[in-house]
Amino acid sequence: MRIFEEEKITMTKNIRELEPKAIWTNFVGLNAVPRPSKKEERVIQFILDFGKKLQLDTYKDEVGNIIIRKPATKGFENRKMVTLQSHLDMVHQKNNDTNFDFDVQGIQMYIDEDWVRAKGTTLGADNGLGVATIMALLESTGISHPALEALFTIDEETGMTGAKGLKAGLLKGEILLNLDTEEDDEIGIGCAGGIDVTAEGKYKEKSSPINALAFEITIKGLTGGHSGMDIHKGLGNANKIMNRLLFLGSEKYKMRISKINGGSLRNAIPRESIATVVVDKTQADNFQKDIAIWSLTIKEEKLLTEPNLEITSIEVKKPRLVLPKKTQNNILKAIYAAQNGVYGMSAAFDNLVETSNNIARVEVNNGKISIACLTRSSVDSAKMDLANSLRATFELADCKVTFSGDYPGWNPNPNSDILEVLKTQYQKVFNAAPHVAACHAGLECGILGQNYPNIDMISFGPTIKGAHSPDERVSISSVQKFWKYTLEILKNSPE
Repeated sequence: MRIFEEEKITMTKNIRELEPKAIWTNFVGLNAVPRPSKKEERVIQFILDFGKKLQLDTYKDEVGNIIIRKPATKGFENRKMVTLQSHLDMVHQKNNDTNFDFDVQGIQMYIDEDWVRAKGTTLGADNGLGVATIMALLESTGISHPALEALFTIDEETGMTGAKGLKAGLLKGEILLNLDTEEDDEIGIGCAGGIDVTAEGKYKEKSSPINALAFEITIKGLTGGHSGMDIHKGLGNANKIMNRLLFLGSEKYKMRISKINGGSLRNAIPRESIATVVVDKTQADNFQKDIAIWSLTIKEEKLLTEPNLEITSIEVKKPRLVLPKKTQNNILKAIYAAQNGVYGMSAAFDNLVETSNNIARVEVNNGKISIACLTRSSVDSAKMDLANSLRATFELADCKVTFSGDYPGWNPNPNSDILEVLKTQYQKVFNAAPHVAACHAGLECGILGQNYPNIDMISFGPTIKGAHSPDERVSISSVQKFWKYTLEILKNSPE
């Protein structure tokens, strides 16, 4: 234990010494605080203490968002106040073989060449690097800037309830910089909206067939990732792959399902799924052979996008209960038919996904069925069209379908004053043109714009890869670039 603690201290010290130290030191401090979505009490207090220690105007609203204001530096008093915005919560994902408790442990980080990573878990760079950057600006003494207003929102990852709960009239800024984009050459001017689609059903369990053997089928090793930003990459969805195997087994061998446990968070492409099934003893050997054949076919299909995909089937103790035949047939067909992945591409932006769905979570056990999806679109009517398509599919399987967590997209404003500042400064500092685009992720800008329609919003950030997965990592050199860019934006902000 002592060796492990010394190793952790060394890793933390090394990360604090990265440039810019002001950002990395705050990121280390932030990542020591557990901050799961909907359990942000500790990180809220952490930020409150931070603002009060600096003797800045610090306020917590009724839902838990924190607002901290800092006066302009000399010579910048006549510039428009700039609101800097990031969210406090992070996505919690870990590898199955990683022993880690997000509720009590701080993230364990390490340096890998130009990347900072976490040991077997998500890193929290989404959106912790944005939070750490704002903290660095608030505590700075030698940086020129207009009046700053920091907005730290809660629960962005599981409902955006912080942004939704922010009342009109609280913010004073005329410009909002959202620090939640994940490519350092990209300027975000729009994003997708989303809605949660949940299908639920009940069934009366049946006794397992007498002359049967049980097998546990496991899918793991998939890449996973952000269900918006990575949805177009052709990555494997563990729930869809599992359903394919179960459908084939059911069709050929009259296999019966006892339980399914696949995926985790709605905004993460599912990487793992486990199912327990039973097959007649006389068919067990052939069933195992076919599972191996079908698995090989799937792995060959996914070889380029999912080289680490593993599918195993091992004999286990026979469960006492299984699904009724009709229920099993209905649910397998429904999941097979349900749209997953890209549904439509944008006509307004090249190579931008307009509408998509992620079949994120499948739970079947103890007489209950739950299927959780996150449907996204930059066009609200298209979002609801796909949501209704999913609803119809699951209702045909006798499930009750509910919609929740609906949030709007962010409509681009190509005539934005702050956009011109960002484009000009990027060209000036880096001698290249930035990529101005909308994204298929859900940013809080669309929601904030409902209560603050006149605020001029833009989004940018450092390069983060693998967000919402244990492969999440942030580029060290990109953070340096991002910091330099941020300082130039503030120095040249509009009057």
